[in-house]
Amino acid sequence: MVAGIAHEINNPISFIYGNLFPLSNYINNLMQLLQLYQHSYPESNREINQLIEEIDFDYLQQDLPKLIDSLEVGSKRIQEIVLSLRNFSRLDQAECKLADIHVGIDSTLMILNHRLKSQPERGEIVVIKEYAYLPLIECYPGQLNQVFMNIISNAIDALEESIEKNPIPPQIQIRTQQISPETITIHIRDNALGILEIQLAKIFDPFFTTKPIGKGTGLGLSISYQIITEKHNGRLECLSTPGKGTEFIIQIPMIQKSNRG
Repeated sequence: MVAGIAHEINNPISFIYGNLFPLSNYINNLMQLLQLYQHSYPESNREINQLIEEIDFDYLQQDLPKLIDSLEVGSKRIQEIVLSLRNFSRLDQAECKLADIHVGIDSTLMILNHRLKSQPERGEIVVIKEYAYLPLIECYPGQLNQVFMNIISNAIDALEESIEKNPIPPQIQIRTQQISPETITIHIRDNALGILEIQLAKIFDPFFTTKPIGKGTGLGLSISYQIITEKHNGRLECLSTPGKGTEFIIQIPMIQKSNRG
């Protein structure tokens, strides 16, 4: 569904973005023509002068190019979001295929960007990315992106809940590395209040949640654990010290041997 919606949005926005360049040229040409008329016929009648004053022609000439630039920036932004949605869903790659892990993480961050921005009750959640060089990984891209979404969303929730007790500027650190010729890890760490040891032991249990009632189903991390361990033959660990934040470590093989014939 996400991929289908992204495709439907992409068609009209591509049409708009593609027409902004000729529109800008047409407007520039018209402005040049008007300026030429003003130069060639400096004397004007009362009706023309009245209209010039009503539309604030001088300001219009200055603001119109800025308006076109804003439309271009906005259209480009929508195109980036649509691309991120398509990369995130990867419904065309439901099978195990080669994928760029960093593209999946960046697509997830793009989708969650509105939650990372500064809010009335807190400052911006800064994301620190420490990406090592990684080759393409054999995985289920859509499902792996869902894991990134669950973990990063939980980190944002934890930071928002801890903001009153933790004056440290909120941040999420994402680090990737290849720890052996066959294995990579993705570390996602926040600087929230952390998780109690008694809760940590149940963190991947179905329906267990550390969130207030009504704010969590307790299924996101349980599903993520299944995706990593069962679908990708990997490991998902959670490390946390109360008052010092929480870190999730995803470890997966670069080649899914179980999918070989």
